[in-house]
Amino acid sequence: MKLPKRRAMVWLAGAIVAVNGFFPAVWILFTSLKTETELMTYPISYLPAAPTLANYITAFTEQPLLRFLWNSFVVATLSTALCVLVSACAAYALTRLRVPRRDLIMAALLAVAMFPLISLMVPLFKVMRDLGLLNTYLALILPYAVLSLPVCTLVMASFFQDIPADLEAAAMVDGCSRFGALFRIVIPLSAPGVFTAAILAFVNAWDEFLLALTMMNRVSMRTLSVGITLYQGEYAFPWPLISAALIVAIVPISILIAVFQERVVGGLTAGGVKG
Repeated sequence: MKLPKRRAMVWLAGAIVAVNGFFPAVWILFTSLKTETELMTYPISYLPAAPTLANYITAFTEQPLLRFLWNSFVVATLSTALCVLVSACAAYALTRLRVPRRDLIMAALLAVAMFPLISLMVPLFKVMRDLGLLNTYLALILPYAVLSLPVCTLVMASFFQDIPADLEAAAMVDGCSRFGALFRIVIPLSAPGVFTAAILAFVNAWDEFLLALTMMNRVSMRTLSVGITLYQGEYAFPWPLISAALIVAIVPISILIAVFQERVVGGLTAGGVKG
């Protein structure tokens, strides 16, 4: 195959992926700038004829959208911090300590990561109810951290195992403890992997719906993914209003990915060729 033809195919594949990824978000943005009347007109108009921010104003006044944002931010941030901390310790133990049947443990982690969330709903709900944690942040922070733990552990383990153990040995000769070597040597050198694991855990917690719907029945404790459903009426589905709320939900994640894009892409790429 000639080089120009191959390059054209690469560009075509990239364009298809880009359109598939960006078109839904762009369509939601255009919908959020339309009125209900304009949305129902036929033939369909892709661009808003008279863009309006009324839907955004209504989204913040009709429901406590700022409260939903705050709840999602607190839950996602704390669960990510807890998950990264535990995952780093687990990955370090699996790659540095003499753990029996290490490969079996890694396979078990991968298998656990594939469990469908719906199969865990009833036991998780009963545990949180018995502990009196329903309608509290901990009811989501703990499950989210545990659910992201297998993937984050595997991601960080793939980086930890390629760091020379001599660096830690030299640090411990100078009086550094195991935990000191982990947090002062291993984690800084594995920054792309740690960032990748953290972003994965944060996005999973930010987008999760089923647990948030089950564990929180107070409106003031709803997260953003569940709070958006409150805009739907019994006989009405206000798409422009819901689209405005969705854009508000998308913006923080988009900013996060844009800021840490290089580290995340570098972590995913490096992690894919290690092992």
